[in-house]
Amino acid sequence: MRNSRLLHINEPETGKFQFGNMPLFRLGFRPFYLLAALFAAISIPLWLVSYTGHLPYVQSLDLNWHMHEMVFGFALAVIIGFLMTAVRNWTGLWTLRGWPLAGLALLWLAGRLAMICLPAPAAAVIDLAFIPLAAWPLYAVIKKSGNTRNMPLLGLLALLFLANVFFHASRLEYLPLSPFASIQAAILLIVILETVMAGRVIPGFAANAIPGVAPRTSPLLNKLALILLVLAALGWVLQLPASVAAVFSFSATIAQALRLWRWRSWKTGRHPLLWILHLSYGWIVIGLFLLGMAELGFIAASTAFHALAVGSMSGLILGMITRTALGHTGRLLKVDYREITMYLLLQVGILARICANIRFAQNRNMALFLAMICWSSAFLLYLAVYVPYLCHARLDGREG
Repeated sequence: MRNSRLLHINEPETGKFQFGNMPLFRLGFRPFYLLAALFAAISIPLWLVSYTGHLPYVQSLDLNWHMHEMVFGFALAVIIGFLMTAVRNWTGLWTLRGWPLAGLALLWLAGRLAMICLPAPAAAVIDLAFIPLAAWPLYAVIKKSGNTRNMPLLGLLALLFLANVFFHASRLEYLPLSPFASIQAAILLIVILETVMAGRVIPGFAANAIPGVAPRTSPLLNKLALILLVLAALGWVLQLPASVAAVFSFSATIAQALRLWRWRSWKTGRHPLLWILHLSYGWIVIGLFLLGMAELGFIAASTAFHALAVGSMSGLILGMITRTALGHTGRLLKVDYREITMYLLLQVGILARICANIRFAQNRNMALFLAMICWSSAFLLYLAVYVPYLCHARLDGREG
């Protein structure tokens, strides 16, 4: 007979797999850095074979798809992953993790598939859902903590959402606008975000890493550089008279160059985690100068926007997704030949892409293929090195 007085203890099933509890979903940077790098490595070759006529049956892989996915697919994934991690640090409160984070990552992935496989209206609905569902939890955490200083960053996310709405409305011919205009506006918004965040972190990174080096920062110059950048962006988006818009762009160029010079970038040569950020920020200076030249009619606008997007955006992304992945997985902020190779490959790819628009137009496809090989190789190497870091628990045993 069974003894009813026996105490039965149900032991946990330690071998049971729980998807939502995977280390990959413990903090926002983990899934979104991984997905963004994977998407970067795959999407550019996919676009290029379609562009050169080697993939004629997938009509959705047009120029609109390429532009949209580089901004609202690749870059936005990194921005959300970074902000989720940064807000956690700023507030001390948890942002999305576990199943909610996994669900948001799956929504982002669904958006990428929808942009290729589904009719444009359905793709728009799925794609547009991502920013609000990512931003609302960030807003809730910031509001709860009282950390109102960072609310303007959510305002930039709202503007990015609006740019995405205009893109889809233009693509569906609900608005008499070119989808290009929405993408260019989104790129300029991201450059504004880069300027704000870089001013917060890059000087501090250098001061902590290089003994005796104190980058000179000026609150007045920071504000002036931001104001001039906003004016340059408005000058382009609102299609102000060319002379006025060019003055804004060249003024913003000077302010950003002065800001970078005061950060003493030449001192970072022995520190790859630093020089990649300084070099990539330098592409903002180049891109704004090229934007002014485009406004005066000397070069194509796409040259300026590739300098801003491929140059500054992808460079800062690669620099930050290596640095923050190391720091937030409990590793030392030290890199070796692998990261240096990633950084150099990306810079060669950037130069090749710019040259495809300028000097080597007669060999455009060759330059594009070189840019694609370098770009994809850089992000494939990132995946080879960092997937184990992103998919395993922190080395120091801490949460996150």
